[in-house]
Amino acid sequence: MPRPRLSTLAAVCATALATALLGPATGAHATTAEHYSGALSDGAAWIADKPEQWNGTLLLFSHGFGPTTAADAPSAAAHQALLDAGYALVGSSYDPHGSMWALDSAERDQFAALTAFRQQIGTPTRVISVGQSMGGLINAQIARDGAGRIDGALGLCGLVAGGVDLDNYQLDAEYTLATFFDPADADALVNLESQADATALADRLTKAVEAAQQTPAGRARIALAAAYLNLADWAPGQQPPARDDFAGQEQQQYAWLAQGLLSFIVPARWSVEQSAGGNTSWNKGVDYAGLLHKSAHAKQVAALYRDAGLNLRADLNQLTHGADITADPAAVAHLKRTSTAGQGLAVPLLDIHTTADQLVPVEQESALAQRVRRAGDSALLRQAYVARQSHCNFTTAEVVAALHAVEHRLDTGHWDDAATAGELQHGADESGLDGAAFTDYRPSRLTGTR
Repeated sequence: MPRPRLSTLAAVCATALATALLGPATGAHATTAEHYSGALSDGAAWIADKPEQWNGTLLLFSHGFGPTTAADAPSAAAHQALLDAGYALVGSSYDPHGSMWALDSAERDQFAALTAFRQQIGTPTRVISVGQSMGGLINAQIARDGAGRIDGALGLCGLVAGGVDLDNYQLDAEYTLATFFDPADADALVNLESQADATALADRLTKAVEAAQQTPAGRARIALAAAYLNLADWAPGQQPPARDDFAGQEQQQYAWLAQGLLSFIVPARWSVEQSAGGNTSWNKGVDYAGLLHKSAHAKQVAALYRDAGLNLRADLNQLTHGADITADPAAVAHLKRTSTAGQGLAVPLLDIHTTADQLVPVEQESALAQRVRRAGDSALLRQAYVARQSHCNFTTAEVVAALHAVEHRLDTGHWDDAATAGELQHGADESGLDGAAFTDYRPSRLTGTR
């Protein structure tokens, strides 16, 4: 199937991640590793790397949304650092014949890649699952289902709220933008004919947002849509705005949108619909006033509406009364079955997340924690946070320190303080790698859950 074009945002993120994470792929004392590859029964590819001095631990890596190409580490720099530390690495591409939202096959393919490693390379003494972005959702599923096959799990910027919540809060934001800035598209946000249609819709919404930013009323309504999107108010290259600097918060939320955020998420939502076989999001019956009331950005929105002389209640009523999008029940059932996590944990899981993630909002961690708590498995889950902007923008030191925290839990049977910000920061500093910014943080509730 065709692939989404790279947006300006994607290009910016790629450059930032390359600068922050990759660095040189090898060094003067880089460990030599043997590389392996093969094919799985559904056509998926798998790859693995085993260092000469293997420590016995195998990391099973789940990659994020994008082309279904096999990967076994989150970055080139992390790949080398992990090999240098003695870890073996393995990962699959997922089924290459379907959508890039590859949740139909990903967990199965990851377990199959693990089996291939055992059969063709060697038997690990310990297996730790690692997943990034969409792969963080896959990782959380593996942590739920992997008893006897993995020992622990580390999630990086994981999309752990799952596909249904993701599609719904993104729909809420797109619906708000279209209602006030692009009414011709307000009834054409789902069931798009093609990826090209999704890209064109994203372009129209982005241009409408750019025009709206020029007026106080437009900025207030952009803030309202950003609240529904759970959009971070700290953008790259800027200092975080003060808690009561509502105009500054909106300026930085707008910066994310102007950099092409919609050009990523709208085509990506189309890929989710293709995977599920129909529209997976709905807003019929949603109370948009109640939705805003639960948002961490509610005070910001109210202040900007007041400054603009706009009637917030009238806008919220308009959204509520106009909300008539319904989902395909079969598609929703499919997405719930393939693309959720948190129903329980079979092994210890540590998730780390940047505090200003524009693609996978940090509030997703709240949704996961709530579900794991309801399942009675909170003792197995820990979550930690890095004070930084952008999606998956971790240093190698942060990844390695988090991995060591998981190993501490497996070695001792207790988390102790290993997953606290202070201990993670200490571990990252001791690694002598590329710095860290762990912070004490508690994310707000995820807005848009149904």
